[in-house]
Amino acid sequence: MQVEFEKVDAYEPDRSLKGKLRRRLIRLAHRRPAKVALERPMVSFSFDDAPTTACEAGARALEARGLRGTYYFAAGLTGRDGPMGRYATGEDARRLHEAGHEIACHTYSHLDCGQSSQAETLADVDRNAESLAAWGAGDPVSFAYPYGDVAAPAKTALSGRFKTLRALHHGLITDGADLNQTPAVGIEGEDGETVAKAWLDKAKARKAWLILYTHDVAEQPSQWGCTTEALERLIDRALADGFDVVTVAEGSRRIGL
Repeated sequence: MQVEFEKVDAYEPDRSLKGKLRRRLIRLAHRRPAKVALERPMVSFSFDDAPTTACEAGARALEARGLRGTYYFAAGLTGRDGPMGRYATGEDARRLHEAGHEIACHTYSHLDCGQSSQAETLADVDRNAESLAAWGAGDPVSFAYPYGDVAAPAKTALSGRFKTLRALHHGLITDGADLNQTPAVGIEGEDGETVAKAWLDKAKARKAWLILYTHDVAEQPSQWGCTTEALERLIDRALADGFDVVTVAEGSRRIGL
């Protein structure tokens, strides 16, 4: 019998002046500095919330080139319809894991870590990690804050639990970068590919690690996604420029985590 899920609506995190100030200040606090010394630049292609299209078209684009990506699953969304299409299922996660992709942790309910308490954060993350393990998708070592938002309770609660805690502010992972709030660059919107290419150039020049993320991968993507062709061009650009294309877990291993 097919389970009916309530549709997931788009959510907007706190955009007030107070929220913007908190986001600016939290990047200065509770830091865990990285030690990075790479001979070649690295890039990771990641997919937030794991829409079905990312698990299909996105995976095919990487696998066709012998590469793998990182999928941040929020188990409470699986199988539901949302603003970027249908979310993937536990079966999809297990298939990706068996194919060598990384299944990483969001939160179970796509919790806003900019508003949650320590107890709420830990309970939701525990539930999500348990779900991923129950699916046969492994024990997650990488985490991404839903909406890229975080406040002190969540940042301190999760510090050290995962190798990386990924946010959404633009930047490179270089020596001194905060592993508790690592930067990333989105491949999304009309200028997503152009922005990503510019950051690939910066990462190449500095021999740095760049994490790129998107959501759905489709011919007509949502505002949070990209086309298959754009993703393929970025992968090919990275390979041509001498990048090592790695999962986030592998990137963490290569910088000694």
